[in-house]
Amino acid sequence: MLIKYDDLPLQQTVESLAYLDTSDRDAYGRYWFNGYDPEGEFYFGIAFAMYPNREVMDCALSVVRKDGSQDSFRASRRCPIDRTEMQVGPLKLEITELMRVLRVTIEDNDTGITADLTFTATSPVHEEPTDRVRQEGAVRMVAQMKRYTQFGRWNGFIGVKGEKQAIVNACGMRDRSWGWRFCGEPQGGTHRLRPSQAFYLWAPIFWDDRCTHYSTWENADGVPLKSFAQIFPLYDNNTEFDVMDPTGFRNIEAGQHRLEFNDPESRFVTGGEFDLIDNGELITVKVEPLLRFHMYGIGYAHPEWGHGMWKGDLAWTSEHWNVNDVDKLTPHLQHCQQVIRVTHGDRVGHGVLEQSVIGPHHRYGFGPGLAPLGASEA
Repeated sequence: MLIKYDDLPLQQTVESLAYLDTSDRDAYGRYWFNGYDPEGEFYFGIAFAMYPNREVMDCALSVVRKDGSQDSFRASRRCPIDRTEMQVGPLKLEITELMRVLRVTIEDNDTGITADLTFTATSPVHEEPTDRVRQEGAVRMVAQMKRYTQFGRWNGFIGVKGEKQAIVNACGMRDRSWGWRFCGEPQGGTHRLRPSQAFYLWAPIFWDDRCTHYSTWENADGVPLKSFAQIFPLYDNNTEFDVMDPTGFRNIEAGQHRLEFNDPESRFVTGGEFDLIDNGELITVKVEPLLRFHMYGIGYAHPEWGHGMWKGDLAWTSEHWNVNDVDKLTPHLQHCQQVIRVTHGDRVGHGVLEQSVIGPHHRYGFGPGLAPLGASEA
């Protein structure tokens, strides 16, 4: 079957672009976005993905406010053959200008959650190293992903049951990823086992004149499985620039982190610092968390609306909770992002700290499971 993009010379195989070159059940293509007020008044996350071999296209938008209330809209449909039809029920993703401007809308619907949001790039795009994960103790490749990232600004609104949150020049980040990863209902036989240990940090930061990007993924001994740091040039919304031009972009070194976990009832970061190393210069970034957002809100580790789960030809739902009232050691709530204020000397920036701390990490004193720092575990 042909789709309209077959008119462009983009084919990678002898088949139409409608067909993947893999039969892997968990092959996917995903858009992910965040946006937030620098002072922690609100944060929102958006996910939109297609899993052609599962015949699923799904999406979600979730917003948390300063009072801790978090609301989520989620939707799923049978994946169309033409995957450029990026609409699931009332939620639609439009690429207005490739690599520069994207729009997400949610029309009026029975959940009471609506939106009209436009993302405008303020940095070039950057391709990250490929992620590859093998089944522990086996040769099987269980995840292989490519991703690019980009900083930008958001304008528009999010409505929840008649109350509109204005989004005006809000900071944001987006990524676009593809490959295959853990998603959907488990396969029969020897299915892909999720690792029992994770220590993952990701911190994209807006400063006055540039953006910095820091990430590390470590094993229980604190040895990085993947780490990187970068400096992105930062442009104004109205400045014309080539989003493919890497001028001003630099790879630097991801240094050590010295985080604080002072909440006895959680594994969430409460403060601390991490280092960037730029041509031998040590840049120590101090972290102050302002607002917590649970990635569960946009499908991560959700037991019923997880990524790629089959929900029928078309379905949508909503959910509400307060992040201040939950048990902070609940397994599916461990993956979170926090809006953070950061300082380096007299410089002040704002960003997010994504984290997932599960199982042992010896340097911080964490043991198996999800006990908080310093707690004994059976």
